[in-house]
Amino acid sequence: MEDYMIKMENVTYEYKSLIDDSIQQAVKNINIEIKKGEFLVILGHNGSGKSTLAKLMNGLITPTYGDVYVMGMNTKDEENIWNIREKAGMVFQNPDNQIVATIVEEDVAFGPENLGIPPEEIRRRVDKALEIVEMTEYKKHAPHLLSGGQKQRVAIAGILAMKPDCIILDEPTAMLDPIGRIEVMNTIKKLNKEENKTIVLITHYMEEAVEADRIIVLENGNIVMEGTPREIFSQVDKVKSLGLDVPQVTELVYELRKEGINLKPDILSIEELVELLWWK
Repeated sequence: MEDYMIKMENVTYEYKSLIDDSIQQAVKNINIEIKKGEFLVILGHNGSGKSTLAKLMNGLITPTYGDVYVMGMNTKDEENIWNIREKAGMVFQNPDNQIVATIVEEDVAFGPENLGIPPEEIRRRVDKALEIVEMTEYKKHAPHLLSGGQKQRVAIAGILAMKPDCIILDEPTAMLDPIGRIEVMNTIKKLNKEENKTIVLITHYMEEAVEADRIIVLENGNIVMEGTPREIFSQVDKVKSLGLDVPQVTELVYELRKEGINLKPDILSIEELVELLWWK
């Protein structure tokens, strides 16, 4: 049995420019292996190829060259496409675009119903999914009355009810307020640590990226940095040169080091910095 969840081999995706009909490459010769149970974050500014990469990972689009495998299934094999989308669920930026029903529990049941799952199994899945995202008490509510963070958790529950092994989230907190962002990030961490789901998170919030096992940074469709959060964010100049920020605490350490204060460069949390400064 394959020990990876998603594997990309020499993947290039081309599209025709709407402006002048020229051929553009959104991602170029990408090679990635995502392990089962891994929490991977993909960073990159707008237009770097992040969303294209996400869509390639669950077969929404197929590569122009190269191959994408999800649990050993090639996304180019049309007979596998529904199996692939069951294995790798996708959560988008705007939860309103994913919510289809007028009652929360009916919305969560929508996916499994379309798979032809028996009603009693659907009931079990819906209850379990809502419990995981901590939305059980809202199951009879109308989704449009919920906050942004709650809607996004319902959208995640809808994916969970399909029983995927991997969840790909394309900037799921971009449209949320800070409280909604925290709610959704707590849900994502719980899915990874307690439910053992493989997580691929595309984000532009560096504080969210700190939670990952591994970070990949894209620039013009190429992977330009790859490593743990400590390895990536200790390279402040390089990250900034790619038009990205670093977590605020990392930025503070960077400035303190420039002033000659001897601190290690890979500090990621306020608690860690406080402890170091306390002992100094």
